[in-house]
Order: sequence, then C-alpha cells, then structure tokens
Amino acid sequence: MTILRICLLALLAICSHASAQEVPYPTRPVKVIVGYGPGGGTDIIARILAPAMAQEMGQPIIIENKPGASGIIGAYALAKAPPDGYTLMMGVVSLNALMPSLNSNLPYDTARDLVPVTLTASVPHFVAVNPSLPVKTLQELITYAKAHPNELSFPSAGNGTTPHIAGEIFMSLTGTHLLHVPYKSTGQSLPDLMSGMHKVSFDTYPTIANLVRTGRLRALAVTGAKRLPDFPDVPTAEEAGVKNFRISTWYGLFAPRGTRPSVIAYIHAKTAKALLSPSTAANLKEAGVDGTVTHSPEEFASLVQHDTERFARIIKAANIHLE
Repeated sequence: MTILRICLLALLAICSHASAQEVPYPTRPVKVIVGYGPGGGTDIIARILAPAMAQEMGQPIIIENKPGASGIIGAYALAKAPPDGYTLMMGVVSLNALMPSLNSNLPYDTARDLVPVTLTASVPHFVAVNPSLPVKTLQELITYAKAHPNELSFPSAGNGTTPHIAGEIFMSLTGTHLLHVPYKSTGQSLPDLMSGMHKVSFDTYPTIANLVRTGRLRALAVTGAKRLPDFPDVPTAEEAGVKNFRISTWYGLFAPRGTRPSVIAYIHAKTAKALLSPSTAANLKEAGVDGTVTHSPEEFASLVQHDTERFARIIKAANIHLE
C-alpha cells in the first residue's frame, strides 16, 4: 500500500508539472510598455503593430506609455514585471544597446533582465533643418555650424537616445559644435523644432518624415546605406561628404527575465505573422522601415549583443558622456 501510494504521488507530481508547463497562453490582454511619450518612433511602431498582433494572438494588445529618463523608467517596469508573457516592452537600440555604455547606474541589468523576443522594425535617421535656417545641403550646414559654434541646437527624447547620439557622432565627424536639448519625449520636442526654437534634427524617419513631406522641415541627408525610395533626391550622409556617418534605429519586443522559452517563441512567431499583414506592412513601409527581420529570438539576441558592443566602441572613441 505504501509503495502504491508513493507511485500515485509521483505520478500526480509528474502530471502537475506537465500541466504547469502547458498553461495556455495568452488568455487575457497583453500589455506592451513604451518607455517614451506618444508621437515618437517607438510609440509609432508599437501602435502600428498592435492591431495585427491582437488579431494573431486572439487577445487585446494594450500600449502603455511610461516616459522618462530616456526610457529607463519603462525598462525598469518591465524588469520588475511577472515573467508570464503578459507584460512586454517595445525596446529600441538606444535603450537596449546604447544605454549600458552611457549609464553605469541602471536599476536593472540590461543583458540579464530584458530578454530579446523579436525585432519589429529598423529605420534610418534624417539630418533635417528648420526651413528658416539658410542651408540647403549637408556641407552648407557644416559650414554654417562652424561659423556659429554652439548657436544651433537639436532636440531629442532624452540623453542617450539615438537622435542624441547621432548628433554627437555628427559633431565628432565634422568638427562642429551644436547644443543638445533633451526632452521627456519626442512628441514634446517637435513643436519647438517646428517653431524654429531648434534649427537641426537628427531624428528617425517615423518621427519626422511627414514633416519633411509637408515642408515643415528640410531634409539634408539620410543616415542609411542607401537613398530612400520616398525621398530619392535626399542623399545619404556619406554621399553628402560625411564618411562613416551611418546610423539606424531598430525596435523590438522584450520580455522579463524568466519568461518561458515557449512563450517567447510563441510571441516571436505571432509577431512575424503580424508584420506580414497587408495593413501593417503598408503602415511600416510608410514609416520608413527597411525590411530587416530576425528569424528567431536567438537571432535578435545576437543583434542586440552585437550593437551593444559596436556602440560601446563608438561611444568610447567619440568620448560621449551623459550630462
């Protein structure tokens, strides 16, 4: 009888363990944290993707903006969240690959606590100016900036974001001196940029492409490897004479440490399908997404690690520090 009881208890334990591993997912809404305010590139990509993800996953996708500290507040919220797949974060290269080299006092370990799930988009940046500035080419901007050191300013969504770092790299490569003005979010900075308070922008395609189309900003160059189909007359920065000025911003979903691999694989697969839906693909194309994809969570993790190491070298070489 004792042996039978032991066997039954063992069988029950095995079944319970199997059941725990096979908990259905998802059975309720999934929250996606955006560590920046509405109107910025990260927010735009998250909101473009959310409807198709909801359709693929069969549950609502709720976007929750948690702006502040260049995305750190949102990332910390993810790091503290239960690892059950119901809290994700739309990450971005500046937060997930740049910030570890710029801030040694993060309240979380980026590599350990924020688990890469899937790449969602990759976009170039523009070098653009307010039309009131009397320059029409990148070389004219460089000449003007050198003649007026520390007079031109450019905004960003915070210290350490890619528009900030793009501006720092530009200054390092061209020997110019511009003033960086960090905001809490890109959406807050755009009115001041359009009003002419700031004359220069190094922001991403999703953020300012429409402003260029409507003439509220003048694009001087793009920071990708090739010209953009929607802006064929805008040269690359390298074509315009600034060698090695090539930077892009990627966005991707991250989960808290401890999330089940099967859940991460599920989210990756459903996101891949969502990216292929006609409406999502069309909206992403309009946002300037270059079509880069990752075929597995491991491939995305490799990209994050590679860029973390690459930007660490760039930041050190350019002697970039947070104020």
